[in-house]
Amino acid sequence: MADPSTGAPDFDGWSCPLPLRHTERIVMGHGGGGRMSGELIEHLFRPAFGASGELHDAATVPIPVGSSRLAFSTDSYVVRPLFFPGGCIGDLAVHGTINDVAMSGARPIGLSCGFIIEEGTELSVLGRIAEAMGAAARAAGVPLVTGDTKVVDAGSGDGVYVNTAGIGVIPDGVDIRPTRATPGDAIIVSGPIGEHGVAVMSQRDGLEFGTEIRSDTAALHEMVAAIVAVCPDVHVLRDPTRGGVTATLCEIATAAGVGIEYEEDRVPVPDAVAAACSFLGLDPMHIANEGKLVAIVPEAAADDVLAAMHADPHGAGATVIGRVVADHPGVVTARTRLGARRVVDLPLGEQLPRIC
Repeated sequence: MADPSTGAPDFDGWSCPLPLRHTERIVMGHGGGGRMSGELIEHLFRPAFGASGELHDAATVPIPVGSSRLAFSTDSYVVRPLFFPGGCIGDLAVHGTINDVAMSGARPIGLSCGFIIEEGTELSVLGRIAEAMGAAARAAGVPLVTGDTKVVDAGSGDGVYVNTAGIGVIPDGVDIRPTRATPGDAIIVSGPIGEHGVAVMSQRDGLEFGTEIRSDTAALHEMVAAIVAVCPDVHVLRDPTRGGVTATLCEIATAAGVGIEYEEDRVPVPDAVAAACSFLGLDPMHIANEGKLVAIVPEAAADDVLAAMHADPHGAGATVIGRVVADHPGVVTARTRLGARRVVDLPLGEQLPRIC
């Protein structure tokens, strides 16, 4: 584009297909779970809150009386569309918060929910979302105990946003956090990846891939309890949501100061997800999941952990995909199907925004 008066390029009219990291305003990439999200937390929120310590899915809170510890987590859900194959914003919010609490090894005991509703939203739509939340909470055995509702002007929202918080009790002796990843540990993924992100995208953009791809949204706390029962010394648990498995592994490698290596041909990717990603030029490792977890456990316990996961319907496809290593600390590498090694970097923003 050129300035009509001078013929010189008009740089103000140019745009970049990727979000710029050095910007004075919030862009979509700041909410994507990648490098821009990390920089926003590290350089804006943590200094403003006076926060220190490790970053994890849920905070560990000591109880002044007794020796028990609590896990406490909060999350907000802005998924578009509100309903998608396999779920909706309601059960997604319940499952996502239960999972965040469970990734500390905690047993979830209660949830809160806050609704931000756009004026003009149909009551029938809100009712379907609320029913889905209630059903998901009852099925998981984790009650919704408190909540709040706000309404914003028409045009100021996008139908319904949901905020949830969850609290759980961490069993004595359990110490699960990203910095415990240790060279020699096995890295396990609980099942096929990429289903949630592709399911939402297909519904949003009206894409068809020959078969319906359904979200994997599910509560994983029962499977976590089974893992901890056979391996109380679990080192790390994470649910690979925004940024997918890649973001999860990169964050763990950085936090623990270790290297991570995985085998591409060991990563379980459904054929339909692989086909959709190939068609769209996406990497399944970057696609969000809402019913899967990554477990990092001592090598000697890997078989027992796999058996416990396989006994749970949500872990039937669990497999070891790699190892934690002492080499190249802070760096994740993948062995390709051709036998070469490549460096896997944290995604800058998000391939598919508004998926949770």
